[in-house]
Amino acid sequence: MPSPDPPSPLPPDSDQWTALRTLTAARIGLARSGASLATAPLLEFRLAHARARDAVLAPLDAQQLRADLAKLGLPVLVAASAAQDRQQYLMRPDLGRQLAAGDESALSLHAGTGHDLAFVIADGLSARAVATHARPVLAEALPRFAAEGWRIAPLVIVRHGRVAIGDAVAAALCARMMAILIGERPGLSAPDSLGIYLTWQPGPHTTDANRNCISNIRPEGIDYAAAAGKLMHLLRMIRQRQMSGVALKDDSERPMIAMDLSD
Repeated sequence: MPSPDPPSPLPPDSDQWTALRTLTAARIGLARSGASLATAPLLEFRLAHARARDAVLAPLDAQQLRADLAKLGLPVLVAASAAQDRQQYLMRPDLGRQLAAGDESALSLHAGTGHDLAFVIADGLSARAVATHARPVLAEALPRFAAEGWRIAPLVIVRHGRVAIGDAVAAALCARMMAILIGERPGLSAPDSLGIYLTWQPGPHTTDANRNCISNIRPEGIDYAAAAGKLMHLLRMIRQRQMSGVALKDDSERPMIAMDLSD
């Protein structure tokens, strides 16, 4: 018997596509003209691509961010990686993991008797994400740590920084734990996503396997209050168990799941 014909694809204006689009930011059921995308979705795609490129290339206004963060009540320091400019930062990832000459000594002056936690804010691959989301996240998080008596180091902004730059900053400040807020690699639906990487006893030995990550922090993803709650939960676990990374299971959503099952 001849095989049945495949079902005809749904037209882009189908009610089923419309319903599905409310559930995802992905580009689904796009209108076509022959073998190509129709003009409207093609232009939207190119605009999203341009925004992602702009986010990668845009510089961080460290002084404006410093002024914004100073309102949170902690000292704010500004440092830089060994990358001289944005182009070198993109071409030489290794330089983005090292502090600029002299900055380690400058930061060590603020070590005092040591700290429980150091917050580092780095531009990463999206300065826009840091400029937009870092202060609201810290505004939600810092009072929670203060209420529990955590010793928080001065906030440190790092220009042209990658995740591992936080290890050097925390070591200079004599902090047992590090949380770096950093702009994530832009996508075609999110050029301003913020990530937070957490590390126990950071230093030159630290690898990516030693870190925990909270990703996609933005109003359309993990909102500020939820991110602060997850951050607090993970750092409590890290301090209690004295470990981070693959050895630590993130169970921050377990109470929510249990509550849903009991309803």
